[in-house]
Amino acid sequence: MLTEKFKILLVEDDPNLSLVLQDYLEMMGYEIVSCEDGEAGLNSFKNGLFDLCIFDIMMPKKDGFSLAEDIRKINSDIPIIFLTAKSFKEDRIKGFQVGCDDYVTKPFSTEELNYRIKAILKRTSIIKPEKISEDQIVFTFGNFTFDSVNMILTSPGQDQQLTRKESELLKVLCQHRNQLLTREVALKTVWGDDDYFIGRSMDVFITKLRKYLKNDPRVFINNVHGTGFKFRVEE
Repeated sequence: MLTEKFKILLVEDDPNLSLVLQDYLEMMGYEIVSCEDGEAGLNSFKNGLFDLCIFDIMMPKKDGFSLAEDIRKINSDIPIIFLTAKSFKEDRIKGFQVGCDDYVTKPFSTEELNYRIKAILKRTSIIKPEKISEDQIVFTFGNFTFDSVNMILTSPGQDQQLTRKESELLKVLCQHRNQLLTREVALKTVWGDDDYFIGRSMDVFITKLRKYLKNDPRVFINNVHGTGFKFRVEE
């Protein structure tokens, strides 16, 4: 059993296999989000935080290769395991070309899959995003200290008084430090809605926060095209 619950996105169009895998992996201590096609899988990935993905290759609407390519545009580090009924060398090569970490050919044992998952997580868990409590009110990153209650961003020689929206937006970024923060989550958390015009307003606030943070090059807010932001802090 796992001492920490890792979250896995499982995308498999065979309902019987999907149910077997989900039941087994949950029994092994993983948290599983299961989808039946590539489009649903992509939507789930955009709206959640995952430690590993398992994709079937032959699926309706969006195959596993296309799904992996889309996922890689959002997160270049997330581990991906492909499941396939084929053993053709060309398919295996293509799988690794689109960035998979492992390749499991059907039929396979659930125990084998679990060992492969554990091996990948052992390699990659050192870069697992840190978990920050939702109750935390003071955040430190780079040369900055952010007091979210008093709405003050402090750096050597300077105290920046933030507006309420600036403070709320920086807090949700801090809570998702080194993780993907989708536009939808940011908008609904700070503004309570995610319509187009509020989204344009949020972009203005992101620009202001970048200006406040520019004095420390280790701290930056990256745009993830069409999806959201990543608040990155390099140690």
